[in-house]
Amino acid sequence: MHPSLAGLYSELLLASTSPARRALMDALGLPYRAVSPEVDEEVPAGTAVPHAVALLAERKARAVLAKHPGALVIGADQLVSLEGRTLGKPSDALAAAKQLQSLSGKTHDIYTALCVVGPAFLVGEVDAARMTVWPLSADDVGAYVATGEWQGCAGGYRVEGRGQALFQRIEGDRAAIQGLPMQRLVRVLREAGLKLFA
Repeated sequence: MHPSLAGLYSELLLASTSPARRALMDALGLPYRAVSPEVDEEVPAGTAVPHAVALLAERKARAVLAKHPGALVIGADQLVSLEGRTLGKPSDALAAAKQLQSLSGKTHDIYTALCVVGPAFLVGEVDAARMTVWPLSADDVGAYVATGEWQGCAGGYRVEGRGQALFQRIEGDRAAIQGLPMQRLVRVLREAGLKLFA
């Protein structure tokens, strides 16, 4: 058992295989494992976006905890809200192009939920950021979709890559926009008893 776990947990698990989330966790320097949560990502129709994203993050974290009951598990999920419509991960390049066209020249909200669960521990939070996209031509959209960055990303973009050039304005936590609100996560891990510099 690593000293950072303070004898409280068998291991630290990230209930995600997202490369962006793994990169953020790697930078934190804590020993952890990424585990696919393998859950149904459907939520009841009409569920408000902040509530939907919180439900999904908790569902992922609990699914992994059920298989690793002594662990501390980090779950996360992300959804984009545009004028009352929810945008999740596009299923293919055409869907990604449609999402980007709908975001062109507009401001939208991106909600990132965090849920940390372990034996006798549960904290869930939702981070919100505002994103304003430049007006995009059809050529802009086609060229960006061709990068493949849209894959696995709510809204069809990845803000830490070529997608940075899509945005006129970003208001909020960049790490959260990338998929994991790290300042919130650090605070929650401290609350859970982890030693971040062990």
